[in-house]
Amino acid sequence: MTRKQLMISMSDLPYHLGLKMRIYPSSQQKKIIAINCGVSRSVYNKLIAINSELMQLRKTGIYIKTIAERIETLELRKKNLSKYYSYMSVKEVDSLTIAQAKLNYNAAWSMFKKIHSSGVPKYHKKGVSDSYQTSCIYTTDNKKKGNCTPFTGSVRFLDTKHVQLPKLGRIRISGSSYQKILAHNPNFRIGTATIKCDASGYYLSLQIGDVVPFVNLKPKAGKVTGIDLNTDNFLTDSYGNIVDNPRYYRKSLKRLKKLQRQMARRQVRAKKEGRKLAESRNYQKSRLQAARLHQHVKNQRENFLQKLSTAYINNHDVVVLEDLRGKNLMKNHALAMSIADVGWSNFQKMLEYKAGLYGKKYIEIDKCNTTQRCSNCGSIMGHNGYPKLTLKDREWNCPICKVHHIRDYNAALNILEKGIAKLEEEEKTIIPYKN
Repeated sequence: MTRKQLMISMSDLPYHLGLKMRIYPSSQQKKIIAINCGVSRSVYNKLIAINSELMQLRKTGIYIKTIAERIETLELRKKNLSKYYSYMSVKEVDSLTIAQAKLNYNAAWSMFKKIHSSGVPKYHKKGVSDSYQTSCIYTTDNKKKGNCTPFTGSVRFLDTKHVQLPKLGRIRISGSSYQKILAHNPNFRIGTATIKCDASGYYLSLQIGDVVPFVNLKPKAGKVTGIDLNTDNFLTDSYGNIVDNPRYYRKSLKRLKKLQRQMARRQVRAKKEGRKLAESRNYQKSRLQAARLHQHVKNQRENFLQKLSTAYINNHDVVVLEDLRGKNLMKNHALAMSIADVGWSNFQKMLEYKAGLYGKKYIEIDKCNTTQRCSNCGSIMGHNGYPKLTLKDREWNCPICKVHHIRDYNAALNILEKGIAKLEEEEKTIIPYKN
């Protein structure tokens, strides 16, 4: 790795990866994390409030002296929030926390301009889960010497069990994934660091970059597959393999309802006795128990999706899925809980980034007629006087070619066919595949 390569900006590095590990802060470090989380949330919310007021003032079109002065005051306040809000300049606050919150706010607006469905920036609420971001800064001397490594920045590894973080100092970590990356890429650079706390503990996520890849490309498997995602089972692929739906949330629902009823009773009791909920220890105990159960279900689902997506990327060169819009599907009240429980969107994102990481192909196709179409003759149910298939129809016979179909397997075959056609159109070559 040359000095010239090390001098380029983080965003220009060709390879990036996210690195997450658990951290174990002391009581004092937990207080500093809470302060920085609060400041990060406050900065983001202040910017929303200031810009909303500026927009309303400019919409009036009346430029009298008082309005002009108010606009000027708000513009100055936006540029230097810590000057106007003293709690943002206490010694425990990392200055880069404020800078990152501003960058995140600007990024939210940029995303809204590109994809309007993302919505305008919304106020961040305080909850069980909270986080803040800081950046890894390398000194000018390190940059000149080309010594930008994971051991020299303001966010750095001290040894295999400890990291150094701004304002927090030395903090213990656990996990083995970062040790593998350090062995493979000893000179990677650290960009942003996100410190997060939730009901299950404290975590550190690092954005890292390098001029060499973090993983080796997977060998060609010589197989392609189409995947039909559904709620009856989790998925059915074009080889006829079926992966059962684990239904983690539904399995925990009975316990969760019990905890929520208990929490509601304690909330009512606290209000009757005139106690604040923050001071009601029994209520807070129930609230944390419910939050931990939610986190446990989330971790179970995450583990299942990570393992399954990795298996499909390892064993196939091309993976084809439907372009499912989770938000639209969630509007169906009869299926909303089942759709939220399976985590389709997360599975799609995992397949997409792992395909890019390991040199495989991930393709999304239009979901139109993947279920209603016969994979054998191409006829479409709901046309030419034939009835349309409903959700209850798990098996059916094609009225044209008389072939018997299992609904999900037939859909997977159609998805694969459409995906291969899309890939052939993009690459202008014939893609041979067998099932």
